[in-house]
Amino acid sequence: MGIVTLKDVARVAGVSYATVSRALSGSPEIGESTRKRVIKICEEMGYTPNAVARSMVMKRTNIIGLIVTSIDNPFMSEMTAHLEIYARQCGYNLMVCNSSYDPALEKEVFSLLVGRKVDGIIMIPVGSESYDALKTQAAQMPTVFIGENMMDLPENYVSVDNTAGMQQATEYLYSLGHRNILYLGARDNSMTHKLRADGYYNACKKLNIEPNVLRNSSARSSVQVGYELAKAHFEQPFSETAILCAADTLAIGVIQAAYEKGIRIPEDLSLMGFDNISFSALPPISLTTVNQPKLELAVSALDMLLNRIKRPETPHTKTILSPSLVIRNSCRAIGNN
Repeated sequence: MGIVTLKDVARVAGVSYATVSRALSGSPEIGESTRKRVIKICEEMGYTPNAVARSMVMKRTNIIGLIVTSIDNPFMSEMTAHLEIYARQCGYNLMVCNSSYDPALEKEVFSLLVGRKVDGIIMIPVGSESYDALKTQAAQMPTVFIGENMMDLPENYVSVDNTAGMQQATEYLYSLGHRNILYLGARDNSMTHKLRADGYYNACKKLNIEPNVLRNSSARSSVQVGYELAKAHFEQPFSETAILCAADTLAIGVIQAAYEKGIRIPEDLSLMGFDNISFSALPPISLTTVNQPKLELAVSALDMLLNRIKRPETPHTKTILSPSLVIRNSCRAIGNN
């Protein structure tokens, strides 16, 4: 049997095509008993409404596009889950695209979503250059950015205060007696990571300690990158008593490298991350970190987008959410502490 159509339902129900259409749209011209009978027959026959035809009539698809840099990144997958659940609560479905940290692919999937006539797009961009590449298309489509601080650019975005979060993390380690703190994973190709590094540098200046930075030259922060950076660092004598990572995924990689080298965390080396991904709370990891309020980010971004869809003339909105420390077992006090 092929796809069931409205005409098939009308034939089985013994009513006109128009009657079936009105019954499904909730038209008051149809009696309640007829409506119930038509809906029951639709369910029995497995009829699926033609979303494309409906969207042409309604001038909207009730679909939100989401572009993430990598769905296998725990932070991205958790954000996607929150967005999908909240979008459904708001009467929308989510169409997810993966840019794979590739600016060219990011532009391509943005065009794909526009071509699919989504009502709006939420995106976690590849980097600060994404705005210049997409600003012409974004001007034609309600768009909200997550996580990449667009600063003074004319765009809608929701972000955590990355600078404040990393400054808070550095100050926490200082309060435990640490004075030689390695900042691992600074990246120049991401405004988010530049802002996090700024927080570390600000704290070092404020606390009068010497900055010590191990840079990440790759396009992303991952467990593998953290492992490789830490493994190379542990091959040489080092004097740091704490490592502060630009992301939790990097910190998990550091844990792996430390384990292989016989370095105990936190007995020999304190360790902190940033993001508070779900893995960081697992007992063998128990990572002290900076929490990004992912549910709040998702809700704020979708609310901002829906407002933009309904009121396109609304001025661009920028929302900065506050981070918070999550203290677990990967750091210890030293010295007089």
